[in-house]
Amino acid sequence: MTTEADTCRRFVVPRLQAAGWDDHPHAINEQRTFTDGRIVFVGGKARRGRQKRADYLLRYRADFPIAVVEAKARYRHAAEGVQQARDYAEILGLKFAYATNGAEIIEIDYITGVEREIGDFPSPAELWERLRAGEALDAEAAGKLLTPTRPDPARPLRYYQEIAVNRAVQGVLQGRRRQLLTLCTGAGKTVVAFQISWKLWNARWNAKSAVLRPKILFLADRNVLVDDPKDKDFQPFDDARWKIEGGRLSLSRDMYFAIYQAIAADQNRPGLYRDIPRDFFDLVIVDECHRGSARDDSNWREILDWFDGSYQIGMTATPRREDNADTYAYFGDPIYEYSLAQGIDDGFLAPYRVHRVITDYDAAGWRPSKGELDRFGREIPDAQYGTRDFERVVALKARTEAIARHLTDFLKKTDRFAKTIVFCVDQEHALEMRNALARLNADLATAHPDYVCRVTSDEGDVGSGHRAKFQDVDSRTPVILTTSQLLTTGVDAPTCKNVVLARVVGSMSEFKQIIGRGTRLRPDYGKLAFNIVDYTGTAIQKFADPSFDGVPVRDRREVIDPDGETVTEEDIVAETDAPEDPEPEGRPDGMREGDGGQPEILGGDDDPAPRKFYVDGGHVEIARHLVYELDPEGHQLACRKLTDYTGDKVRTLYPNASELRHDWLDPERRAEIVERLAEKGIDVEALAELSGKPDADPFDLLCHLAYNAPLRTRRERAQRLRREETDFFGRFAPEARAVLDALIEKYAEYGAAQFALPGALETEPFTEWGNVVEIADRFGGPRQLREAVGELQRRLYTA
Repeated sequence: MTTEADTCRRFVVPRLQAAGWDDHPHAINEQRTFTDGRIVFVGGKARRGRQKRADYLLRYRADFPIAVVEAKARYRHAAEGVQQARDYAEILGLKFAYATNGAEIIEIDYITGVEREIGDFPSPAELWERLRAGEALDAEAAGKLLTPTRPDPARPLRYYQEIAVNRAVQGVLQGRRRQLLTLCTGAGKTVVAFQISWKLWNARWNAKSAVLRPKILFLADRNVLVDDPKDKDFQPFDDARWKIEGGRLSLSRDMYFAIYQAIAADQNRPGLYRDIPRDFFDLVIVDECHRGSARDDSNWREILDWFDGSYQIGMTATPRREDNADTYAYFGDPIYEYSLAQGIDDGFLAPYRVHRVITDYDAAGWRPSKGELDRFGREIPDAQYGTRDFERVVALKARTEAIARHLTDFLKKTDRFAKTIVFCVDQEHALEMRNALARLNADLATAHPDYVCRVTSDEGDVGSGHRAKFQDVDSRTPVILTTSQLLTTGVDAPTCKNVVLARVVGSMSEFKQIIGRGTRLRPDYGKLAFNIVDYTGTAIQKFADPSFDGVPVRDRREVIDPDGETVTEEDIVAETDAPEDPEPEGRPDGMREGDGGQPEILGGDDDPAPRKFYVDGGHVEIARHLVYELDPEGHQLACRKLTDYTGDKVRTLYPNASELRHDWLDPERRAEIVERLAEKGIDVEALAELSGKPDADPFDLLCHLAYNAPLRTRRERAQRLRREETDFFGRFAPEARAVLDALIEKYAEYGAAQFALPGALETEPFTEWGNVVEIADRFGGPRQLREAVGELQRRLYTA
């Protein structure tokens, strides 16, 4: 029988070569893997899920894929590969897909919408001309579109980055003045921005239709967002780079970098941007464009309006929402989107578990005693204060201390050198948190003075230094950074393992930016996942929002006693429609809720009085601790125990017990079942321990959970086999029966792994009977031994 591999080698490749796809500059990428495989945790250990792999990716140029080919074995119909070909073409953003068995070829043309059978693969020139016609690309634009990106063998472009670059460049070449790319945090927006600039620069594209290289401006709102790209990703531009700062301009460069504040108008100047000719820049790339640049009333919008003759590309990590509607109104709908859920599913971004930690003050609210005075002798208004009020309206030192104590204990139980960012309400709160953490970690702070640091705008260059060391993967300290707003965006910290929420985050856009601090993967440094430690309920609220993607849904719930010890622990699947934490009512008039920014009470900027009430007394305990993990499929599920989740997944694979038994009888198919369940985060061997049934056979446990079948132990199953299968054992000589009986006993004690040959025969009591060859001779040879053990397993599971 001709296998799929035989079909590819003998029939598909020769036909692709005959069409010219193997002739330079075209290329055939065979068995091309384009995702890394989702990271799932099975039995507490991280492992990769299946990668997405195309049988053939056809490239018109090295960095311009044009079609995908899905191959099936010769004896199967080509049509069986159509759906897979379609799926991959849509993921890869391709207009042509093919399914073939080496004889039949089915073409799917996304330009015309036609699916048809054809005699031969089209040539590269034919397919390129069809694409050009379908995309309305003239000859000049087509030539510039094929300008190579800058190759980086250490960091080749991922498939979605390649799509984003080519679509943006094509949009510019076709005269689209404003474009938007929505790529989640951690997806590599800076790399995309560089390659867009590099292609257009080397293509000598120019908005003024001249032959000169274009003038490009990379614009953002923070120095870190322009300094890192300028010095790292955009380094190949060399002397063509220039950062506009300190009022200094140079009009002789090509690649410019600036923050809005450096060129915008303020109370002291009309705006440096006005000193630059309006038609100077051919292209303006706006990073983190959701942060206010597109608002009609924004001073920064004046900059974009001044350079309205330029082509403008906005880049953001946040899908359309009410709080960023201006961005989408200005730039238009995204030409390409890549979400957090996609990044995690593809295995390019780290999955995460969420620790929901609730103090007793957050659980029940806090109310001052009658006439209670704060630190400054002011009477605290009588009201029920809740999480949103803490550190904005009333600063409770005991609560900050409790959070710091819990976080310290959490790090002690996990890794005290796991890099951690703590997001606080404001700069003052960040300082209080920093001081509390420093006291509680005095043993490490003595040896490492920068073990915990505050990084806010008040620290200036000192804070920037701490941030830079924190980002350095080879720098052990600082370990903990406390901040308010400064680190919400633009900080690439690949080894950050803990993102801590000590403030309410009202904006979904900001929440996603904060979560993005931990999404980078660094397996070489042990970073395969990260924790979100949430003391405010923000994460649970945002996960319940239908517009959030990449929801973590499996959870281990822990109830903590006043001493911080775990009282009960249970694996469940998290409820995504859980209600928000209760918000106490009865706030004093004039105390307004906010989104975690500066407090909005007690006077304005000219009022010298403290802006919130400070309470130094009291005692706060941790009331509850819940731990949520990403479901391996990324789906939102109702709140159920892990055992219920397992039962659902088994029924998805096998509607009834007889079908499961049919495949379980075959050792090879049994291994496939175990693998498929592992991909869903279910460790079949560990499941018995987790469900409190350590002596149960995995098959019986799966049937029990999925179909409510009676649960038997391995010992009971072994006894039934010995009792009811006497004819089977009677076929073997006493010496062979002794081997089979020992295997059954090993199974009853340790499990089905004891049937694995030849390893099972290299332990006692088998070693007393000789080596593996000698034991096989008892059955007439190795083949007969394997057949006997295989039949033994089948009979073990027949009833």
